[in-house]
Amino acid sequence: MTAPIVLVGGGRMGGALAAGWLRGPLAPAQLTIVEPDDKAAAPLAALGASCVPAAAALPRALGPAAIVFAVKPQVMADVVPLYAGVGGTDCVHLSIAAGWPSALVERDLGPVPVVRAMPNTPAAIGQGVSVACANPSTTRDQRALCEGLLQAVGAVAWVEDESLMDAVTAVSGSGPAYLFLLAECLADAAVAAGLPADLARTLADRTVSGAGALLAQSADDPATLRRNVTSPGGTTEAALAVLMAEDGLGPLLTRAVRAATERSRALAPS
Repeated sequence: MTAPIVLVGGGRMGGALAAGWLRGPLAPAQLTIVEPDDKAAAPLAALGASCVPAAAALPRALGPAAIVFAVKPQVMADVVPLYAGVGGTDCVHLSIAAGWPSALVERDLGPVPVVRAMPNTPAAIGQGVSVACANPSTTRDQRALCEGLLQAVGAVAWVEDESLMDAVTAVSGSGPAYLFLLAECLADAAVAAGLPADLARTLADRTVSGAGALLAQSADDPATLRRNVTSPGGTTEAALAVLMAEDGLGPLLTRAVRAATERSRALAPS
């Protein structure tokens, strides 16, 4: 990667992407970040990236190989048109805005290469996972460029059917919040069982994070790992009888993912 990259938005996800890129494939001189908020721009500038407050402040001769939209879907309609002609015909437009179809980027910019992707917040520590989908105008090299950018913050998978991106958003994009809620609820349950609050928080947090690390490093699937912890007639089996009941965790998560998927679809303007 030697060509310039423009990142639009330096918030949590944009900042995580920028930090990952500058740790790996990009030199600071290659990255220009458009971020109007001085407080958000300051730590990114400290990493060596060039920061400008608006699209109009980008150098005319910049010629980026990719423009990455890392802004909220609610502002995409106002932001995307500002980049018409900024990248030229060889520029790929990588959008991580939830629920925002590639067709809407093309509506505002013309028949340009577009890759729609959904990373998640563990990208902040290089442990994210992203799923991406390229439109027909995207070349093999442009797809590889986007994959390299996303790989700097974690694993990457591709889908060919863009309609699947709403479910991807519901599972991996929103999924970290489900795990954080699990840690909260486990700590609350520990307190209800009589443990001190500080010990309950430590046990819950370390149990969730440690189990996740074990899952990531093990060759066994989640069901096998679950069975490995479950002794017949033991304490885990008693708890799982509640969690795996007809109204337990499985149906609850199915409803949650369905609700998030529908919300992702609703984010795109009709």
